[in-house]
Amino acid sequence: MSLPGAAVPRLARGVKLREDTARGQWVLLAPERMLVPDETALEVLKLVDGQRSLDAILDTLAARFAAPREEIAGDVAALLEDLAERGVVDLPGA
Repeated sequence: MSLPGAAVPRLARGVKLREDTARGQWVLLAPERMLVPDETALEVLKLVDGQRSLDAILDTLAARFAAPREEIAGDVAALLEDLAERGVVDLPGA
């Protein structure tokens, strides 16, 4: 699957991104499971709000990390597609 830039990813129903202060890490809480995103995934997930398009997420990340947009686009799309396959992220319009 190739994600269009206009796709607006959102966390799947029942999934929440929360900071677990007791463990000192961020977690994705889903029904009957918990995932611990790595630093890269966390930066992307913090921007997945159901409002921003993939293009907007890429623009924000490229500016924040002074990274070439075209270089990070494939990695971000692959991450979102993987999370969608796991049922954690919805990709309407993809």
